[in-house]
Amino acid sequence: MRATKETVVSIEYTLKDEKGTVLDTSVGQEPMEYLHGASNIIPGLEQGVEGLKAGESKSVVVPPALGYGEYSDKLIQRVPLDRFGANKVEIGMRFHAETNLGMRVLVIRHVDDKEAVLDGNHELAGKTLYFDVKVVAVRAAELTELAHGHPHQAGGCCGGGGNSGGCGCSDTESSEGGCCSTEEKSEKSSGGCGNGGCGCSA
Repeated sequence: MRATKETVVSIEYTLKDEKGTVLDTSVGQEPMEYLHGASNIIPGLEQGVEGLKAGESKSVVVPPALGYGEYSDKLIQRVPLDRFGANKVEIGMRFHAETNLGMRVLVIRHVDDKEAVLDGNHELAGKTLYFDVKVVAVRAAELTELAHGHPHQAGGCCGGGGNSGGCGCSDTESSEGGCCSTEEKSEKSSGGCGNGGCGCSA
């Protein structure tokens, strides 16, 4: 069986930047599963995996337009420190906020004695991504997985069974409230499910 729409695909991947530096990898962990055709992973990676079968490997180059988009100055905000109340404000802190491009995770990039600079760009925005990916398994999706828009893995929705979420779990379904919960989404590292990863659909 090949990776096509309505199949659940398990992959191992290594992500590098243009200098060959490894940014993220699933090697040595459980393979990452995603529902092909359901926007669980970034478009460029999904297009690269399309048509592959178990055991096949491929190098996939993903331009910004098919990854996390171009870097946008419109997603930079300067916020007075008094807006944070008594909370300590530090570089690297993350917040969920509504922006002119929808709900985003804002990261504090700079703090001085008057204001903090928040960045709503994904950390990989504007970057060309280089994936080495191996398809570990492909299976037909179950009806419940098609209805929910993501695979159900051992140990729970979008994770469990030792799977860190990796480069594919979409923000739309993984949350503190469990599978398909309507509760507020939990913060993701690198835009992914579980521990996140560099390839996830934003």
